[in-house]
Amino acid sequence: MSGFPALVTGAGLVTPAGVGVKANWDTVLAGRPTAAHLPELDGLPVTMACQVPDFSPRELGHGSWQWDRFTQFAVVAAREALEQAGLTPGGWADSSRVAVIIGSGAGGTATLEAQHRILLEEGPSSVSPLTLPMGLVNMAAGQVAIDISANGPCLAPCTACAAGASALGIGRELLRQGVVDVVVAGGAEAPITPLYVSSFARMRALSRRSDDPATASRPFDAGRDGFVLGEGAGVLVLETEEHAAARGARPLARLTGYGASSDAHHVTSPHPEGRGAELAMRAALDDAGLTPGDVDYVNAHGTSTPLNDVTEAGVVSRLLGDGVAVSSTKGVTGHPLGAAGAVEAAYCVLAIRDGLIPPTAGLVDPDPRIAVDLVRGTARTGPVRAALSNSFGFGGQNATLVFTA
Repeated sequence: MSGFPALVTGAGLVTPAGVGVKANWDTVLAGRPTAAHLPELDGLPVTMACQVPDFSPRELGHGSWQWDRFTQFAVVAAREALEQAGLTPGGWADSSRVAVIIGSGAGGTATLEAQHRILLEEGPSSVSPLTLPMGLVNMAAGQVAIDISANGPCLAPCTACAAGASALGIGRELLRQGVVDVVVAGGAEAPITPLYVSSFARMRALSRRSDDPATASRPFDAGRDGFVLGEGAGVLVLETEEHAAARGARPLARLTGYGASSDAHHVTSPHPEGRGAELAMRAALDDAGLTPGDVDYVNAHGTSTPLNDVTEAGVVSRLLGDGVAVSSTKGVTGHPLGAAGAVEAAYCVLAIRDGLIPPTAGLVDPDPRIAVDLVRGTARTGPVRAALSNSFGFGGQNATLVFTA
């Protein structure tokens, strides 16, 4: 194994599966779907989504009302990740050696939609001066950096549904290049809004099972008819081996491989042969110094859409063989877009830590065209020495991460 190891020393999660790592992991391992009817979506083409439960921004303290929901998620997840890592925000020996990278596909869409309505209904003088400080895609990264007093590089990759994974891959590169010692990286998204729901519905990307939301997100199932929109944030703390060792930190896992590619094919549909996805997966394995036979688990992009699931499974089968365990946690969380890659990266870290592979919720009747070892029903027990996490986004954006024990 020759991949540069970025040590994962902390994780933070805010998703429809719960607020906090423990609540998330319990829900994901149990395979409990979170999709539900949301009254605020009544009148739209789809009235269900996966929403973060019991989330109160009041706990964030003074000034958090000036943050869009996606930023609130990011700050909560970052604080948990740092606490788990045993790092004190603001207590840095050299704050210029601490980077923050939080990706997002949409940014503060709720803020932008609300202010656009005000512009049309009340005129420009009524638009909030906080519209851009709340709505810009980079504001989750910026507010996390402010919150933890980090003066290193502050970046916000916007690679659609691959954004969270891109952030982690870029963070590892900063560590490898010696630019920083610590990276707080992940993704955040809060897209359950009228415009986003309506847009995805018009594209026929969303499941129409609004009469039975709990069965709507069903990755790899023969009856799948689209994804369920989700929201949330996932953040990991990455460190160099030297920095972690100097403070006696014990890693949860290691990020040892990253691959990125473009389909260069279509703005929304995957390449029919999964060419871009395969390039990203091969690059990540090569970067990690692993062979296909070294991978024990694939956390698939697995969106529950007709095209993605068959294409992705075909690449996994072709590259890794039919015996590697595969599951999609979107059966529980829905699809949190730009946060997905970071959230699912955290689940890979937990799978390595605990030797447990989460099942694919909603998977009852596997698509006969899919020839991989799909984990369903209950979590699977066994050592996970290497886990691969796939994230693919609109525009043909592909990112793959490899985590090892």
